[in-house]
Amino acid sequence: MNRESFAAGEQLVSPAYVRQGCEARRSHEHLIRLLLEKGKCPEDGWDESTLELFLHELAIMDSNNFLGNCGVGEREGRVASALVARRHYRFIHGIGRSGDISAVQPKAAGSSLLNKITNSLVLDILKLAGVPTVTNCFVVPMATGMSLTLCFLTLRHKRPKAKYIIWPRIDQKSCFKSMITAGFEPVVIENILEGDELRTDLKAVESKVQELGPDSILCVHSTTSCFAPRVPDRVEELAVICANYGIPHIVNNAYGVQSSKCMHLIQQGARVGRIDAFVQSLDKNFMVPVGGAIIAGFNDSFIQEISKMYPGRASASPSLDVLITLLSLGSNGYKKLLKERKEMFSYLSSQLEKLSECYNERLLHTPHNPISLAMTLKTLSEHQDRSVTQLGSMLFTRQVSGARVVPLGSVQAVSGHTFRGFMAHTNNYPCAYLNAAAAVGMKTQDVDLFVKRLDKCLKTVRKEQNKESNASAVENYNKTEDVDIEEMALKLDNVLLDTSQNSS
Repeated sequence: MNRESFAAGEQLVSPAYVRQGCEARRSHEHLIRLLLEKGKCPEDGWDESTLELFLHELAIMDSNNFLGNCGVGEREGRVASALVARRHYRFIHGIGRSGDISAVQPKAAGSSLLNKITNSLVLDILKLAGVPTVTNCFVVPMATGMSLTLCFLTLRHKRPKAKYIIWPRIDQKSCFKSMITAGFEPVVIENILEGDELRTDLKAVESKVQELGPDSILCVHSTTSCFAPRVPDRVEELAVICANYGIPHIVNNAYGVQSSKCMHLIQQGARVGRIDAFVQSLDKNFMVPVGGAIIAGFNDSFIQEISKMYPGRASASPSLDVLITLLSLGSNGYKKLLKERKEMFSYLSSQLEKLSECYNERLLHTPHNPISLAMTLKTLSEHQDRSVTQLGSMLFTRQVSGARVVPLGSVQAVSGHTFRGFMAHTNNYPCAYLNAAAAVGMKTQDVDLFVKRLDKCLKTVRKEQNKESNASAVENYNKTEDVDIEEMALKLDNVLLDTSQNSS
């Protein structure tokens, strides 16, 4: 209600009570005004009443919610289901215009304001997370793979002769398909083994750039967040190579916002060399439903070019989800989540190391990977690969999600390219292993339950292995016994035959 409404209310209820209610509303409005003025994530999270007031105020600015609206076009924000309308807080028009996802939409001032403030808050969080010099970003209603494709398609207009993308190998299908979908040929650079870690082969990257020629290369496509024993690419060194040869550099930072180490790599890469854009997922970093990503960079005009490349309007759902989440958490709440994630990584590491020792396994030494861990499965793979894959199936049926069991020698074809040792990020990793990650939002009880169930599964697999080994030993023994009896009988027959012939 506005001042006039409150004044009218004083005729019905005690003015003292109405003024008290008016002051309460002003406290909500003060938070909203600060958000719009500063465009930064509030330090402390908002309560739900403030959030709903803010969203309601924005929604009634959209034409589909005007009391006297008369829509005669093909896209007037009509919704058949009231449940769907409530699910979207009555933001029906989406964001952007047909020519630019970041443009203001005349029919939807509220949705446009929501889009602008969301992008501003996300930019603030990226700076807080470790990339202070990032200049621009926008939320796009596509997951990481398609968002990378959008970046590659934007670069196509700048580099019309280019047909290749230099890609240090990461065994994740959407990363590879993002380049294929954009119409480019990935040039796979195999990783090199350093200790237990799989790291970027910088010499191979530079050699391939020289072989193909810089003009024929669209960009280098590097990765920060990944499954151990692969570790983040040497982003700084790659950025220097890109700067030296005048080649764009796109970084897949899928779930790297939650890692200060991954964000530091991007910041340093931009400082010493060249990074054109880095892409991160909304769901993995901000705990919202799948369907959105953030495209960010250090050159404001290039990020704007990418946003204009998106054809048509877009769903506002990812922007709405991350806006609600960040306002609920506040910057202090998000920093707390990042701190807890680091603690959970250390805890998960110590618990897995203890468990691995109980089974004569070991935790792989991958200090450059700040999110993912890997535990060897040598004693299982020595018997047969089936035991390794059986462990993965057992964990999944016991409701352990996210853990990956990687057997040796897996072959996978992706968009016409055959990867050997698929999921291991290299053709021949020395051993089979199991992955687990400490991601944002993980709790101590999650780690404890995982380790408990993994322990039970390992015991079960070991018992089955022992049964099979015993059965095999008995079978071999029986075969040996049969052979011995046959040999003795044959020798006796020969003796009897010799005796009979001598008698004759």
